[in-house]
Amino acid sequence: MELDVMSIVFEFFGGLGIFLLGIKFMGDGLQKSAGDRLKDILDKFTSNPILGVIAGMIVSVLIQSSSGTTVLTVGLVSAGFMTLKQSIGVIMGANIGTTITAFIIGIKLENYALPILAVGALIIFFFKNQKIVNIGEAIFGFGALFFGLKLMGDGLAPLQDVQAFHDLMVDMSDKSILGFLVGMIFTFIVQSSSATIGILQNLFGQGAIDLDGALPVLFGNNVGTTITAVLASIGAAVAARRAALTHVIFNIIGSVIIMILLVPYTNLIAAIQNALGLNAEMTIAFAHGIFNIANTLLLLPFIGVLAFIVTKLVPGEESSLGIEPTHLDPIFIQQSPSVALDQAKEEVVQMGKYALRGLEEAALFSTTHDTTHANNALQFENTINRMDQEITDYLIDLAATQLSESDSEKHSALLDSVRDIERIGDHFENVIELIQFKVSNKTVLTDQAKEDLKEMFEITTKAVDLAIQSLVNRDRQKALKVVEYETQIDQMEKTFRKKHIIRLNEGICSPNSGMIYVDIISNLERIGDHALNIAEEVIGEKIPEAIH
Repeated sequence: MELDVMSIVFEFFGGLGIFLLGIKFMGDGLQKSAGDRLKDILDKFTSNPILGVIAGMIVSVLIQSSSGTTVLTVGLVSAGFMTLKQSIGVIMGANIGTTITAFIIGIKLENYALPILAVGALIIFFFKNQKIVNIGEAIFGFGALFFGLKLMGDGLAPLQDVQAFHDLMVDMSDKSILGFLVGMIFTFIVQSSSATIGILQNLFGQGAIDLDGALPVLFGNNVGTTITAVLASIGAAVAARRAALTHVIFNIIGSVIIMILLVPYTNLIAAIQNALGLNAEMTIAFAHGIFNIANTLLLLPFIGVLAFIVTKLVPGEESSLGIEPTHLDPIFIQQSPSVALDQAKEEVVQMGKYALRGLEEAALFSTTHDTTHANNALQFENTINRMDQEITDYLIDLAATQLSESDSEKHSALLDSVRDIERIGDHFENVIELIQFKVSNKTVLTDQAKEDLKEMFEITTKAVDLAIQSLVNRDRQKALKVVEYETQIDQMEKTFRKKHIIRLNEGICSPNSGMIYVDIISNLERIGDHALNIAEEVIGEKIPEAIH
């Protein structure tokens, strides 16, 4: 029989692409349907390791990716929202949650893939309600997953008659380490353990590989999937790198143990297959699920040991900000609203200090392009967002009490200041993103533009610093100084724009670099405006536009 290599390649890789697209659509649809509260789930339900495992499972089911959950966790650890020990529980849970894809595949709905795709597409294109469209995305992804699997299966089917392919499958059955490496390398390449398992389920279902050869591939994919988190942690904070390394160690330990116990585990899975009458695909799903649950139960008591190991392997100080509010005690709201107001002010001042530090880090990133400064700035911005929510909720609860007229004015001023500080965080985040865009696109600013930016960063930083200082003791003199600085910032922005237009007309700078430059000074000018707003709350009156 002549082998049509082109058809095999096209069907297999086309099917793989559709399968991965299906996983993405299904995950995106489920995530949007559940509401974009994944970080909240991870943030609020990780107080102990068991809750962390459950949170990791839930999020992995929603986004259909253990790697995605781990990357999200690495980000939360980097932002100081989660400790290393909390992250380990989540990572363990993510490994269990991702097995749901294998169980979905085990249902064997390939024959209904096209009508499922059609239903999903019709919902996406003919409904305006976003919630219904999100459900449509999930259904479309569900259908694409099975359609991709069918195409991959059709592509792989002729290979069973190829002697070299048959010999490879036999070798993988005889040499478990070969199967392990194949699973690890393929997952490493496609960045999806679900894809590797889907292909494996297809091969096992077609009888192209036996259980002895399939299970090592399955365990190798558990190591290969850790690369995504490792890549996400490159250049990140120490704590984030430790979280990614935990994922690697956890999966390697489990895989090594199960490879040692491969023969009895294979016999166990074969016995379960016969006892429950499982189809080939569902057998692989059970093998995957039981392994990950057992691995988690085995290593859950050793979270402290894992944390100790990665701390030694990745030395350095964690730069966690300790973002949990220390002054917002609910008991004061009822017992002494005036004291509660003072407590809230302490947190607002602390939030302002984080905004100042974030702006300083953004300025350093602008001149050095050292990603450490960018990561630090984004960490501060995440912290500001969290504090904004906490302080605002506290102040809203406080508003329900009987406040005196003067306290009521302070209350309104604090609410306004919280909003302004949060916006300062948004603007320096924009600046970070603009500089990252500049670096990645190798865009070069002129020396004059760099000098102008440096000068504007300095004045803007001074304005924010004094605005926060004026808030501490309601220092009117410092607040008035902020007004002066803000006037300078406004003038700078106008002057620098004109100078930029001249450079552009003379061909000294490129349109791309000019666009980035103008956007940065615009964001700095907006930061100056928010610093002025804080100062005006201290002064107690709006400063006329003509003055500043």
